[in-house]
Amino acid sequence: MRETTPFLADLRTAPPGPVRTATLFSVLAAAVLSMLLLGDGLAINLLIVAVPAALAAYFASQKAGSPPGPWSLTWAVGGLALLIVPALRDAGWPSFLAIVSAIALGSLALQGCRTWLGIILSPIGLFDAIWKGLVWGWRGMRERAGSARGAGPAMRAVAMTAVLLLVFGALFAGADAAFADLLGELIPDTSLAGAPWHVLLLVIGAAGALAAAHVAASPLRWDRLVVKPGRARGRMEWALPLIVLNVLFAAFNAVQLAVLFGGYEAVLDKTGLSYSAYARQGFWQLLLATLLTLLVIVFALRWAPRDGAKDRTLVRAVLGTLCALTLVVVASAMRRMDMYVEAYGLTRLRISVVAVELWLGVIIVLIMAAGVWGARWLPRAVAASAAAGVLAFGLLSPDAMIAERNVQRYEDTGKFDPDYARQLSADAIPALDRLPEPQRSCAIEDIADSLGDEEGPWYATSLGESRARQIIEARPPRTGVGVCGRTGTDDPHTPYPSYP
Repeated sequence: MRETTPFLADLRTAPPGPVRTATLFSVLAAAVLSMLLLGDGLAINLLIVAVPAALAAYFASQKAGSPPGPWSLTWAVGGLALLIVPALRDAGWPSFLAIVSAIALGSLALQGCRTWLGIILSPIGLFDAIWKGLVWGWRGMRERAGSARGAGPAMRAVAMTAVLLLVFGALFAGADAAFADLLGELIPDTSLAGAPWHVLLLVIGAAGALAAAHVAASPLRWDRLVVKPGRARGRMEWALPLIVLNVLFAAFNAVQLAVLFGGYEAVLDKTGLSYSAYARQGFWQLLLATLLTLLVIVFALRWAPRDGAKDRTLVRAVLGTLCALTLVVVASAMRRMDMYVEAYGLTRLRISVVAVELWLGVIIVLIMAAGVWGARWLPRAVAASAAAGVLAFGLLSPDAMIAERNVQRYEDTGKFDPDYARQLSADAIPALDRLPEPQRSCAIEDIADSLGDEEGPWYATSLGESRARQIIEARPPRTGVGVCGRTGTDDPHTPYPSYP
């Protein structure tokens, strides 16, 4: 009877050795901090929990004899940096992107992948280790509990420290009201009413930290997965379609440059389109053209002729020209969106697709550089550019940028839509505060209501929310300011169309 090969068996390294005491204490710290801090929302608490989890992985890798290299340290620092975004921004969507990207970078730091498949599949290794990490950690705790020289002295020291802190903290709190208030702000609420939720957070924190440590001690080698190169084509068969495509790109770009230097008025008169319709008509097509070009490059490299130096020169010349022409397409798409924003204002969807288009342009530049200096570093460079883009996107605060741009547009043209402004997060409050009444109150009233009257604990409150509360407390929105409707728009029915 044929034996079945265990899932991912070819990629696994040797099982990890016994758990280090330092790893267990780091896991314990991550679990306790998860229980105490994560129940009230996500802000700086997520970064606080991630630090001991990262230390657990570091100690586990040291024990396994495979300390992290420069790239692993880079991914780890990048992942922790991404967790700054929830601490700064109240908006949930850039924070979600940052958290997901931080998990992806953490998986790269733990497994050190270099290939395309390794970078794409590495998060699977982290989730694969959740159960194995729990079993591994439980076995290590049992071994230490049964050892006379195990964790007994350390646990006694921790217990004594907790007793001293509780006794003297209670005495000092009773002696000084200001100190009691300070403790109340710093120490999380651990009431029995939320005990099941806190226990669940404890388990989640321990499981996550143990999974990271287990992967660090025994990573999956995703780079062992090899994709066979495609069958090389002849020069004519390979080059002719791409050369014709380059000619088409060149013709389109020539028209774009003519429009850029000749002015849009002549084009609008000739086509009969409005300013905003011309911008909207082109952006999505150009974005799709950029994506398809990247797909064409992938397959072209797979089937490229590779018999010698002449073939390499041909491939670099044809694909380099295509990349250069695609950059002009990217610039044209960006200009179209800028025109559209001038006509209708900035929204979350519009700023998101602009960010994606910019990142696609960066990828094309990296591909061009790989054609000159080799492509071994390209997968990691693309991953790093994606993480850097998500970090920059969060740090720049998209909701604040949207509000700033639309307030500036109101000051220039008198056009503003409070209905859309109400959908933004507290990050937009500083910019919306510049509006005159009644537009200001109409724009911030719903945001202020969503924040509520009571501020959350320090570790679960973002900087954006804190600043918004200060502004609202100093100048609360007025009630009874009249009808909150769209102001001075081109079309009073659809000033912010459903398309981006």
